[in-house]
Amino acid sequence: MESELKDLNSKPAKTSQKPDPTHDDGSTKDDRPLLKSDSSSADTNIQGLEKKFAAYVRNDVYGTMGRGKLPLEEKLLLGISLATLLPLRIVLGMTVIVIYYLICRVCTLFLAPNREDEQEDYAHMGGWRRAVIVRSGRFLSRVMLFLVGFYWIAETHRDSADTQENSKTEGTNQSEEQERPGAIVSNHVSYLDILYHMSSSFPSFVAKRSVAKIPLVGLISKCLGCVYVQRESKSSDFKGVAGVVTERVCEAHQNKSAPMMMLFPEGTTTNGDFLLPFKTGAFLAGAPVVPVILRYPYERFSPAWDSISGVRHVVFLLCQFVNHMEVTRLPVYYPSQQEKDDPKLYANNVRRLMASEGNLILSDIGLAEKRTYHAALNGLFCQS
Repeated sequence: MESELKDLNSKPAKTSQKPDPTHDDGSTKDDRPLLKSDSSSADTNIQGLEKKFAAYVRNDVYGTMGRGKLPLEEKLLLGISLATLLPLRIVLGMTVIVIYYLICRVCTLFLAPNREDEQEDYAHMGGWRRAVIVRSGRFLSRVMLFLVGFYWIAETHRDSADTQENSKTEGTNQSEEQERPGAIVSNHVSYLDILYHMSSSFPSFVAKRSVAKIPLVGLISKCLGCVYVQRESKSSDFKGVAGVVTERVCEAHQNKSAPMMMLFPEGTTTNGDFLLPFKTGAFLAGAPVVPVILRYPYERFSPAWDSISGVRHVVFLLCQFVNHMEVTRLPVYYPSQQEKDDPKLYANNVRRLMASEGNLILSDIGLAEKRTYHAALNGLFCQS
């Protein structure tokens, strides 16, 4: 393992350690003060929470949960946007969705979806139908990003010496390095990530099973070839979904006509400055992956969907005149034999590489801590 990471260690990623849940005297920390209702105590408690759950903290003008006190200038800009930009963008956005839904409906006429492994999708159709769905999907996804203020996207294709050296140490020859990757792995900052990846490579995603039943969006997700999961389920179906994802990754690796899987191995969104521990689902197949790093620079409102409600986030996002996105695409990561045999090692090495190349801070908290943070913030705001 030391030999696998020797190059990555030469460019170490920043780390964020999980805070000690005890006081200096060894006593157990009491979280009950979080429920105090006076403003000074609330401010103190929020500061403590932000230190503990730094990966989910909002640092923009709109403040914690988007409920901060706005300066007068921001209030005026927000008011103008609510009366002009918001309704215009909603109408145009819904028009784009309806247009793409109709395209998908026409292309899937008289076709039965694939229903293997309790899934349902149209991703494996061929010919002109698939070509129309992919090309129009990529174009209209970029149109959607344009409509919400992403007028240009800065993309960087980085040449990573770490990845190249890793291939050399394993004796990978030139023909092996041309193998098609089976998955794209990306940090997860916002639901906007999905629109970008649709516009860039139109891959298949993992989505909640309920997405398949949403009007308009349900059919679009089936044309994308989404793998549906019941996230709260711990039954045998959960293992079945992992198997479906692994099969899809293998299929994409071996078959150029199969859609690649797009996976967010963190499992939840952050504020964009941190990288959470990776789940191993994208790496179980042992196939090469394409690491992609997304950043959302901002001046007023952060597009990161971290500790703010969905409706509030969409409204504020649509009220921004301009939004920014930066994309760093790393070379295909070819795993060593040791990494193929150990998916956890594979996941950790890719994570360290992405953190190093993207200047992201490694954090060891996850979805459970995010829920704890949200619950504590909701409790504070309810008591204030």
